[in-house]
Amino acid sequence: QVQLVESGGGLVQPGGSLRLSCAASGFTLDYYAIGWFRQAPGKKREGVSCISFSDGTTYYKDALKGRFTISKDSAKNTVYLQMNSLKPEDTAVYYCAADYRGTCSSWLFIYEYDYWGQGTQVTVSS
Repeated sequence: QVQLVESGGGLVQPGGSLRLSCAASGFTLDYYAIGWFRQAPGKKREGVSCISFSDGTTYYKDALKGRFTISKDSAKNTVYLQMNSLKPEDTAVYYCAADYRGTCSSWLFIYEYDYWGQGTQVTVSS
């Protein structure tokens, strides 16, 4: 069965770090772009980052550059999102999504993605 599963979320204090994983099963990510999105309660879903498996090109929400890093492990068919210096405003449900033959050139457009994970909760609080 085709699945995209996020993991690694949890409760962390401000200034802490988390690494989220997005693991694909039933298909290979080699032909996809993978986007990370987040949605806080009462807020719109927003793009966080994107990586293209075809060439490794990465993109970030401007405000997150320097704190968040996206990476891939093709052998594990997995994408990671390393989040450092976390702030309370980073609290949200984080989702990953796969765009078939995507290159991240239009990564902010949610309708382009073919598969979505169930989301993982990240809570930043003292």
